[in-house]
Amino acid sequence: MTYQWNQNETVDLLKELVEVPSPSGYTMDVMSKISALLTQWNVEYKTTHKGAVIATIPGENQEQHRLLTAHVDTLGAMVKEIKPSGRLKLSLVGGFKFNAIEGENCLIHKADGSTVSGTILLHQTTVHVYKDAGTAERSADNMEVRLDEKAFSKDDVRNLGIEVGDFVSFQPRFEATSSGYIKSRHLDDKASTALVLQLVKHLSETKEQLPYTTHFYISNNEEIGYGGNASIPLETQEYIAVDMGAIGDGQESDEYTVSICAKDSSGPYHYGLTRHLIALAQTNSIDYKVDIYPYYGSDASAAISAGHDIKHALFGPGIEASHSYERTHIDSLKAAAALLHAYVLSPLVS
Repeated sequence: MTYQWNQNETVDLLKELVEVPSPSGYTMDVMSKISALLTQWNVEYKTTHKGAVIATIPGENQEQHRLLTAHVDTLGAMVKEIKPSGRLKLSLVGGFKFNAIEGENCLIHKADGSTVSGTILLHQTTVHVYKDAGTAERSADNMEVRLDEKAFSKDDVRNLGIEVGDFVSFQPRFEATSSGYIKSRHLDDKASTALVLQLVKHLSETKEQLPYTTHFYISNNEEIGYGGNASIPLETQEYIAVDMGAIGDGQESDEYTVSICAKDSSGPYHYGLTRHLIALAQTNSIDYKVDIYPYYGSDASAAISAGHDIKHALFGPGIEASHSYERTHIDSLKAAAALLHAYVLSPLVS
């Protein structure tokens, strides 16, 4: 059966996902949304103690399983300190630098579920006052949140209901251009999540028969290192992380192909399974690149580190400026979607 990938529907779903705040540790709302979609599509799923969602579609072979994962948690921050000035000091959640969020609008998520808006700025931002505006280190001590409220003291901030430990999410600024580019924060890894969910919807609606029972694991702690490392069914033999390709100097990955990762910081991925993905891309005329990511880890490598006896591999759309204001192209999403579909119909690697 030909996979009729719905480009517009995928982009719309991606927009919906990135607009639901979900920094690691604060993913309840987006997981509820995903659960609702799976219920709507009549797909069986379970929720783990950590809050991840695992959807399962039975295959002809119900003794040997495969698993695909994408993560929906994102970078974010937490309130570290309420300053005497009424501004907030942040503690970052995930692996990134303050320069990636300088000038970004944000939301502080209060304990009662409501939010207060603000902007993340260098304390010495204005060049009309501070000589070191351009040279000051973008660090936790120098960066702060300017609240969109009349708050001039710690008491003023606490009277707004803001406390140390509240989560902070960043405005995604999603935009799909007429030239096919998609710009937004948190394309890592909500782009892959949208692709995986669209595949699940296709399989549910068309009743296309899978050769093996397949689990679709939407994890919610990947950015802090332990998203998809537990609750893996014992029958699982192959584990695919669907996550972004890293673009930069010396890299093969780009915004127009699917990136297949041969090695990252954790070491090489399973050779046979990686070669299988490459062969599938070649056989199905899918544009791809093979790459090595120097500073990177995935849920698949986390599962290996946790001691699971699985074959693991990693592929996904190429994402420019990862962990900042990111960008990809519809061509990369299309290629990743095609490889996803080809993989779930393929034989297991012996």
